[in-house]
Amino acid sequence: QVQLAESGGGLVQPGGSLRLSCAASGSIFRINAMGWYRQAPGEQRELVAVINRDGSTTLADSVKGRFTISRDSAKNTVYLQMSSLESEDTAVYLCNLEIDWPRRGVYWGQGTQVTVSS
Repeated sequence: QVQLAESGGGLVQPGGSLRLSCAASGSIFRINAMGWYRQAPGEQRELVAVINRDGSTTLADSVKGRFTISRDSAKNTVYLQMSSLESEDTAVYLCNLEIDWPRRGVYWGQGTQVTVSS
């Protein structure tokens, strides 16, 4: 019914940049919010950034000033621009989608690995 396609992860040196993309597709639906979570080994999953239907955004304190979330509504796609990457940013990044029509639902991408290492 709804599919999420993630891309953009990879290996980058400290101080480098990556851009993650997540495109939602399927039958017609209305997006309430899209965002990114991350989970490092042995740690709990945490919210990184979210963009709501009205365009408002929320960023984790640890990434403010370095990450930016944006969207292309016509393409049902959300982006996470990551700059000044640090080793602490290493994690699996998961796209999250919330819809509220024609049904309520929460969907997760399979995750894309981001590794920051010299």
